[in-house]
Amino acid sequence: MMKLFSRVPLAAALLGCTLGLSAPALAEEVVESEQKALPLTELRMFADVFDRIKQAYVEPVDDRQLLEDAIRGMLTGLDPHSAYLEAEAFESLQIHTTGEFGGLGIEVGLEDGFIRVIAPIDDTPAQRAGVRAGDLIIKLDDTPVQGMDLNEAVDMMRGEVGTTIRLTIMRDGRDQPLELDIVRDVIKVASVRHELLEPGYGYLRISQFQAHTGEDLIAAIRKMQQDDVLKGLVLDLRNNPGGVLQAAVEVGNAFLDEGLIVYTEGRLPNSELRFSASEETVAPDTPLVVLINGGSASASEIVAGALQDHQRAVIMGTDSFGKGSVQTVLPLGEDRAIKLTTARYFTPNGRSIQAQGIKPDLRVDDARLTRIEGGSRIKERDLAGHLENGTKGDVTETAEQSSDLSARDFQLYEALNLLKAMQILQRSQSSG
Repeated sequence: MMKLFSRVPLAAALLGCTLGLSAPALAEEVVESEQKALPLTELRMFADVFDRIKQAYVEPVDDRQLLEDAIRGMLTGLDPHSAYLEAEAFESLQIHTTGEFGGLGIEVGLEDGFIRVIAPIDDTPAQRAGVRAGDLIIKLDDTPVQGMDLNEAVDMMRGEVGTTIRLTIMRDGRDQPLELDIVRDVIKVASVRHELLEPGYGYLRISQFQAHTGEDLIAAIRKMQQDDVLKGLVLDLRNNPGGVLQAAVEVGNAFLDEGLIVYTEGRLPNSELRFSASEETVAPDTPLVVLINGGSASASEIVAGALQDHQRAVIMGTDSFGKGSVQTVLPLGEDRAIKLTTARYFTPNGRSIQAQGIKPDLRVDDARLTRIEGGSRIKERDLAGHLENGTKGDVTETAEQSSDLSARDFQLYEALNLLKAMQILQRSQSSG
């Protein structure tokens, strides 16, 4: 396995994944591990509050709804990622991992009573309308979201294809709220796309981690290997909100041929898992740069953290989101479930960056490159009667492609430059 460089360990990465535990098993193990008396005073208080609401609330309240609200409150009070999943939300969670679902194409979380955008998904109504990672949604149509349950807000953003919803957004750097009208659509997410940036330099973009992301990534790498000898690869995980744990393991395994990729630790024995790389890998030695930013969360951080710990890639960009908790979906009957945080995940070197994020090896902020006007000079090709180059093809094509990339995506432009520098260094060491 190729080692790119040695360095002092940096801060690390984290995930949200699903573990296969059953509700009875969970309850049994917790009871066995902690034989504590129930807080009778608080239970009496709960029963008293329940009775007072039933007797005194301005309108009649259904017992079932009141109990479900209590369950919902218990879970949302734990952390931003634990939740009560009613039938529609439970079905949506299962559909989401397959890569096709309805809505706006936006990954959100709860923050200080408002809805924070983790990342818009590539080529979706939200991205096309201009929604950005970090935006704070304060209103959905005319309804304020402050104090709203996250699942309720997600339900409001979903709806019939072709209908419009207005998002009122607060964005860093703007004094006034921004209103965006977005038309709902069927969201079909192609989790992996690829292209050759220049001859020999490939680009891989993972928009989110789905069930087939690992095999799609391997197929994309093999396709580029058939088209050209790969001198370097950029793996773009910017604004990737995460997804399926196994997919993150498979992506890491595509670049690693040995060693631990990720492990999890929790209070229950069966929440402790370890995933290691296999010897068979599609790109064990190709120089690699991984792009991350504040919208890179969960499974994205697993991949970046593993490649960073194994010194297999240079991590470039800005600090990632910092979600290092593991969620277990525990079914309650046939159509409902709870999503409960049951573990933390750790990178191979044992780093946990919950609420901190992965720190890149090279910090490169998203920026716009502006060229200085009037700095061009007359060159040989501008002189009348100059001799032709004598070689076939357009020798300026690569330079023009780089110029276009620098204006379109500065971070990707810098990643490509780094890969070229690594290739020059490799050639120099080989010839020396």
